This record gives sequence, C-alpha cells and structure tokens, in this order.
Amino acid sequence: MVRRTRAEMEETRANLLATARRVFSEQGYAAASMDDLTAQAGLTRGALYHHFGDKKGLLAAVVVQLDDEMDARLQAISDGTADTWDGFVRRCSAYLEMALEPEIQRIVLRDARAVLGGASPESQRNCVHSMQRLIEQLIAQGLVAPVDAQALASLIYGSLAEAAFWIAEGEDGDARLRQATAALEMLLRGLKSTT
Repeated sequence: MVRRTRAEMEETRANLLATARRVFSEQGYAAASMDDLTAQAGLTRGALYHHFGDKKGLLAAVVVQLDDEMDARLQAISDGTADTWDGFVRRCSAYLEMALEPEIQRIVLRDARAVLGGASPESQRNCVHSMQRLIEQLIAQGLVAPVDAQALASLIYGSLAEAAFWIAEGEDGDARLRQATAALEMLLRGLKSTT
C-alpha cells in the first residue's frame, strides 16, 4: 500500500475541488459525470470518494469554497469604505450583483439549492453574524434605531438570499437585479434613524 504525504493529499483535494468547480460551472451538477470529472482531474473515483464521500459531498465542498470567497469579497467592501452606512449598503447591493456571476449563479444559487437544499446552516450563521456585527456598528453610531441586531440581520440576510435566488432563476436576470436593487434601497432607507 502506498502512503501519501499530507501535502499530496491536500494537493489531490485541491485538484478535485478546482476541477469540480470548473465542471459544475460549465456543465451544471446534474450533467457532470463522476468519471469525466475524475478523468479531467487525472485522478480516480477512489480519490473523490476518499476526500468527499460522493459527488454530492464534492458539490458541498465547492459551495463552501465559493461561500468563503463571497464572504471575503463582501467583507472587503464593508471594510474598504470609511462610511459605515455606505459600506453596509454597498455590501448588500454587491451580494445581489453576485447572483448574475455565472459560477455563483449556477453552483451556489441553482445547483446547491436543488441538490443540497441551499446554503449550509454554518454558512447561514456566518452570514447573519457578519451582518449582525455591521448592524451593531450602525446602531452604536446612531445610524440605525436601536433594535435587536441579530433579528434584523436575520431578516436582511433572508431577504437578500431570497432576492438572489429570484435573480438567478430568471432569464431576465439584469431586469430582476435592477428591480431587486430598487426594492433594497427602499428597504434600507427605512432602517435609517431619523434622529
């Protein structure tokens, strides 16, 4: 039996993830065969089973990777803006805009929802927690009226997630994005403190 080093195992895992990400993005989850996927990665089905259990496990790992990248991009938007409110609004808008990016649209918003039932509970908690921290800052600055930040974060996250699914599902994604962005602006205006 050949023993593989930790580095080789990590390289195999990364290779499978990168290949699956490309194949799922180009063909969709349903059309991607495990034999074709592993052949393109230059690996065997055994490697896929070892690292991810099955094709569904591989999809879940790709979704986690994309979720982490989306979160980092959104965090950079809010961190890169001196005005907390402006960063919050830009972050929310950017999340909706991501629904038109082909890789995110197909893998995260279509296939993950159909195959996995949506984002993992951990991913959802991370998104809500990140939003909650921003809302707490906005409340502390007097920009948003005092309210339970976790409850408000859950409501906003849920609204954004459903709007992103709605944008991704339609053939008229650009029009849906414009409509969702206008509705988001109205919703967020209602959060601002009037004092």
